[in-house]
Amino acid sequence: MKTKLIGVAALACAGLLTATACSGSDSGASDGPVTVTVMTWESTQTNAAIKKALTEFKDDNIKVELLDTPSGQYGDKLSSLTQAKKLPDLFWCGNDTEQQYTQQGLLVDWTSKLKGGSEFGADKFVPSSITNWTTADGQMGGLPSLMNAYGIWYNADAFTAAGLTIPKAGWTWDEMYAAAVKLTGKSGAKYGLVADQLTGPDGPFTMSVYALSAGGAPFTDDVNHPTKAEADAKYTEGVQKLTDAVKNGSVAPPGYDASNAQSLFAAGKVPMMLGGQWLAAGFQVDKPKVKYGFAPFPQVTTPATLYDSVGICTPQYTKNQDATFKVLEYLNTKVWDAVLPASPVAPPAYTPAQASYFDALTKAEQSTVVDTVKADLGAEKTAGVRFTTQWAQQVGDLTTAEYQPILSGKKPIGNLPAYVEKINGLIKSGG
Repeated sequence: MKTKLIGVAALACAGLLTATACSGSDSGASDGPVTVTVMTWESTQTNAAIKKALTEFKDDNIKVELLDTPSGQYGDKLSSLTQAKKLPDLFWCGNDTEQQYTQQGLLVDWTSKLKGGSEFGADKFVPSSITNWTTADGQMGGLPSLMNAYGIWYNADAFTAAGLTIPKAGWTWDEMYAAAVKLTGKSGAKYGLVADQLTGPDGPFTMSVYALSAGGAPFTDDVNHPTKAEADAKYTEGVQKLTDAVKNGSVAPPGYDASNAQSLFAAGKVPMMLGGQWLAAGFQVDKPKVKYGFAPFPQVTTPATLYDSVGICTPQYTKNQDATFKVLEYLNTKVWDAVLPASPVAPPAYTPAQASYFDALTKAEQSTVVDTVKADLGAEKTAGVRFTTQWAQQVGDLTTAEYQPILSGKKPIGNLPAYVEKINGLIKSGG
């Protein structure tokens, strides 16, 4: 199971479906149940667990069909089904997809279903997930299902050997960078910290965590419907510290191939790695050779973190929206209880369903993951991981051309305001 966003994010795992299999729910014969179709980007094993859990869905008037979606090319498949108007009733989608499709009028707006203080109301979801999935005009073209939490994975053995304090909530950015310097070159580690989330295309948004913690402003006021980008004094301070760390060789530079960072971390070759909670499930299976832990983002003065969620969407042409919503509610409230204990990749956005996730991690002795995820979900200061707009890729191009060279020392930090102004130009013109 993966939880990163489709579109500007790199998540793709599903495959080809016949067009006729995705034509929306069948209204059913007059004497038979309606069929609600579901499509996920999950692995074969996870889909098997979901399918088994769906057999417990009891409604004589509704039949649930989990479509066969072989691994690979989910984003491409989603695009082709969208163009053909053959989307299933419920399909896994990223926040950017939900925002863009909703604004185009392609998805069912579920906001009215979440009102009234019911047991499945908006107040039962992680607050940032509801914010994340609401468009500028107040619509929700889907529901958030799983949350991502970000922090620093650390090699506890390497920290102990270097005489360093083990990272935990409340540690500082200066402590993280100092540790990176001391850990560089130890036990074959080329860099003390690999942080693609800071140095890659989404890096400007991640740096918002530093700015917010220091009492400054985030990179943008809203990732869904921004009105401005900015780099105030605190934000610039954070960029300077990262640039210095790249320059002294303790942090992997922009362009570093982080695709094998997880395996290098497990082998003891990467002492610290910025990443998400989803790695915990893989570590439970692969069993790293080192003692490890997961700490929240470091802070300057107050805690701050990123927010990020994926979810499930429904096309406007779904034939039976009431039946579809019943299945959607079941997926978000009951199915995770069957799936997450075996593969605890992410906490549900629906808070009453989180117990099975945290119980599984506790049983697997992943206490640092439990603590960090809970801290992230409860954080007051949060920033989105990337723009969800149609023109987000143009921002990515600017980041590659203007922001990353600053981190690499190829351009002066004095170029930061010009980079921000170019993004403001995109915001004003809508790309």
